[in-house]
Amino acid sequence: MKPSRPLYEREPELAAAARAVDDLCGAQAVGGLLVFSGEAGLGKTALLAEIRAMAADRCTIWSARGGETVTSVPFHVVRQLLQPALDQFPPDETRALFGDWYDTTAPALGLAEPSGPQPDPQGVRDGLDFVVARLASRLSHRPLLLLVDDAHWADGESLSWLASFTARLGELPLLVVQAYRPQEMAERNASYAADREAERGSDGQSAVTRVALRALTPDATAELARAALGEHADDPFCREVWAVTGGNPYEAVELVAKVQDQELAPVEESAGQLRELGASARGSGLVARLERLGTNANRFAWAAAVLGTEISQELAATLAGMSSAEAADCTARLRDARIVSGFDPLEFVHPLIATAVYRSIPPATRTAMHGRAAWAITRAGLGAAAASRHLLEVHPDDDQELVAQLREAAGQHLAVGAPEAARRCLERAIEEPPRPKDRAVLLYELGCATLLSSPPTTVQHLRAALDMPGLDDDLRVDATFRLAAALAHNNQLKDAALSLAAEAARTAPGPGLMRLQAAHFMWEGMQATEDDGPARSRRLTRNADHLKGRDNSERALLTLRAFDAMLRGENAQLIVDLCERALIDGSPARGLGWTDSEWGFELPTMVGITYAFTDQLDRAESLFGEAVRAFEISGWSGAHLAFAHTLLGMVHRRRGRLAEAEGFLREGLRLADRVGSGLPVHWDAACLLIDTLLARGRTAEARKIADRYNFGPPYPSAMVLPDGPCVLGRLLLAEGRKEEAIAALEPRERFNGIWAPWAGDLARALAEDDPGRAAHLAARARVHAERFGTDTAIGEALRCVSLFAPPEEAEQLLADAVRHLERSSSAYEHALARVDYGIAISSHRELARAQKQAMACGAEGLAARAQQARTSIRSSE
Repeated sequence: MKPSRPLYEREPELAAAARAVDDLCGAQAVGGLLVFSGEAGLGKTALLAEIRAMAADRCTIWSARGGETVTSVPFHVVRQLLQPALDQFPPDETRALFGDWYDTTAPALGLAEPSGPQPDPQGVRDGLDFVVARLASRLSHRPLLLLVDDAHWADGESLSWLASFTARLGELPLLVVQAYRPQEMAERNASYAADREAERGSDGQSAVTRVALRALTPDATAELARAALGEHADDPFCREVWAVTGGNPYEAVELVAKVQDQELAPVEESAGQLRELGASARGSGLVARLERLGTNANRFAWAAAVLGTEISQELAATLAGMSSAEAADCTARLRDARIVSGFDPLEFVHPLIATAVYRSIPPATRTAMHGRAAWAITRAGLGAAAASRHLLEVHPDDDQELVAQLREAAGQHLAVGAPEAARRCLERAIEEPPRPKDRAVLLYELGCATLLSSPPTTVQHLRAALDMPGLDDDLRVDATFRLAAALAHNNQLKDAALSLAAEAARTAPGPGLMRLQAAHFMWEGMQATEDDGPARSRRLTRNADHLKGRDNSERALLTLRAFDAMLRGENAQLIVDLCERALIDGSPARGLGWTDSEWGFELPTMVGITYAFTDQLDRAESLFGEAVRAFEISGWSGAHLAFAHTLLGMVHRRRGRLAEAEGFLREGLRLADRVGSGLPVHWDAACLLIDTLLARGRTAEARKIADRYNFGPPYPSAMVLPDGPCVLGRLLLAEGRKEEAIAALEPRERFNGIWAPWAGDLARALAEDDPGRAAHLAARARVHAERFGTDTAIGEALRCVSLFAPPEEAEQLLADAVRHLERSSSAYEHALARVDYGIAISSHRELARAQKQAMACGAEGLAARAQQARTSIRSSE
């Protein structure tokens, strides 16, 4: 298709665009990402317009544009892209299109009021992925083309979504074309640049084409000038056009237009006037030109610049203090002067013009206009969140109404999954400042807003809130609870426990005190290294064993008691009874659920883990399945969903479904990797995956995971699921690094031999060099297993003891181990015991049965061992 206006020296760029559009519209419908970068005025917008024309008869095209003054408006670019298309659907069809993601994602697009718990930003992004992918599939007859101009001015929420979504475009019949200024992008959003670098090193699922635009050469600039002014424009004149504009296409077009306006002859004698004309197209020259249009036009342009993009003529008139007729007249004059385009909404002809006009407004006037814009938006019923970008620009002035508006806006931002926008509003509210009696509450709200995104910031704000008057007793308890959670997430579990203990000491008896005590026991007990674990367990026993589970504080203490008893290896039946009292009909009580914010997700997690390590795997799997559903429904698809997949992987590992376990654990790591690195869930998922791969006989793969996730000392301050040093010791033993394994498997006071099998593995490591100590360790492990009382623990302990018994006794011990493990749900451990038993009694039949069971578990290494033993028996026969 012929361009409506020539794009000079853009043949490579147009060819790249044509290839991308052809690939999209071809039989295979190959999507991808096409990125144009270049400084202001190099023609990115014109290039996107040409791509739109090129694809108009073949593609469904949606577009959006960032704006310098709207970077703080969450989901601004995403809404521009999707709202016009989604508005065409009836409400019931829109809800069906979103599916389970409606409550999480529709509010972010302004299509529904928020409901339910505060969504995780990652969940909102995943919901957007789902909706756009579904729309792309529906539109396969006219493939979807998304155009994003001035992406360097896109809001942070939209940038984050674009960064994650464009990494998977190879899977979809969808092409995204972005244009941005590289310097502005790097200065404004370093994390976006990091995401693009990560994408370059990804698995290559997204087809990415990057094109950097360059300034025009003198020859192309001369061609541009002669196309507008005529072939009689001489070489010296055209060369001066290039020298004045530096080959910048926008400035060259504007300069040539000025030449036409001034009826200047395009000859060498006129070349000296070009610099003065060029200055009027930008910066102070543009401002002077605007002033010559008159006071009203100037004031209306200022109002438009403050409003930013998609400028409502009525709102601009209100802001400029003029009638609709005056606004229409100003619009016409500004349009004739090539400053704005369109009618309603208006847009500036070029972002450079918008920037120049905005920056020309005297600072005091600009601030006042932002305040007036906020007032006008609020009066129009558009809400505090819509007004907040203007409120952020107003100077602090002890205005308590502004504080209230910003707090309201922060709540609205949080409700749609934009915690960074909420943080900006609350920080600005504190600068106002609020009344002294309200300052502590504001700091508390600010701390809560940053809990997921920045635990260290949360710690700072909540500590400040607790150090000043203003929080009532309930808020003090909640602030301390959240402070402890932030400290724990920041790998400061000891500080978390100390903070809770200090606040508990000044809190009167009642539900608040019990909540603090429960949280104190929790974070104290989650520490990898205990100062006095047995004493803590005794205190917990005194506080919890008599409780019936009548309220959530009691249920929390019962949960903690059950978890601690499981780690210590106390009687499993007692532990299960404690868990039952902590639940209502087998599920967490209201207020203690997976997405309830008062207590957090840690408590139902502890119940499920306790069930998993007391051979109650059906109950554990049911709870963790509820967690996945709750997190998905609430849009918590970041670290929370990663942890839920990890927990389900743990259940499958305990059941001996090793292939399924590996799948869930790898998915847990994939989800965690999207959120960050070195998170607690990384430690847990990596630990369980290493253990699972070792059970499958894939030691080299286990080592790769350990190296990739830096699994090993120093460990985090929180315990790793299951016991990290034990899994490392098991890996080192599998690699033949016995001395290092012995060092890793140091004794500790947690005697559950399934959670922390240090005694059994240490006994195996010492069997050759120190058989006496090894036999003693195995015997002690058996005592603890029999006290614990689960078939899995007893069977595993008997299998270990058999290593140090005479042959006939060893055979009986292994037979007993097989009998116990057959009654359990631990199919892999059952297969292990059966292989050992088959070898001990030289039974070809028993080994064949064991081999079949190992294969059913996905334990290829164990199956190979059984086959090797069968072959050896045949040879001896």
